[in-house]
Amino acid sequence: MPDALTAVDFWLDPQCPWAWITSRWLLEVEKVRPIAPRWHIMSLALLNKDRELSEDYRKAMDTAWGPVRVCMAATKEKGDEILLPLYTAIGTLVHNEGRREPEVLGEALEAVGLPAGLLEAAQSTEYDDAIAKSHEEGIGLVGEDVGTPIISVGGASIFGPVVTPIPRGEDAGLLWDGVLLVINTDGFFELKKSRDRRPAFD
Repeated sequence: MPDALTAVDFWLDPQCPWAWITSRWLLEVEKVRPIAPRWHIMSLALLNKDRELSEDYRKAMDTAWGPVRVCMAATKEKGDEILLPLYTAIGTLVHNEGRREPEVLGEALEAVGLPAGLLEAAQSTEYDDAIAKSHEEGIGLVGEDVGTPIISVGGASIFGPVVTPIPRGEDAGLLWDGVLLVINTDGFFELKKSRDRRPAFD
């Protein structure tokens, strides 16, 4: 990574629509600011494992294991650099196209040239320790009362930003400038308001 670029670590769960939007924003930021994103896995299913949840959300968390496990299996097979293209393939199908059927993970693997056998990881606990390690690295930076995404840059870390629609071009850069300003303010913890719209992926 060139010295002029600032490393930005980003923790994601492929099933989270808000993390998907934030990841697409960060890719926009990369076009207008000197940053180099590095992608990591966290797990909403793991985060919510011991929490009291509604029946519908518990079912969602049960299905969230599959994509995270397949992503971790892929990184073990091909290295960390495969995570972004695989995440992009999964997210495009799940979030942009609204696909929820089991075939999605297999299609995403095929789209990035990964072996179909990695799909077996979705129903296996083989990679759960590696998932937990990556997850704990991210959560350890911000605390248990948040979710995904998590961003860390220059020793400062934050959950979010949670935003919709995806900021583009210089608007993306300006939001990045603001995020850097607040997370580097000593003692800053939170800015928040209730969400009043659904995630928009365009």
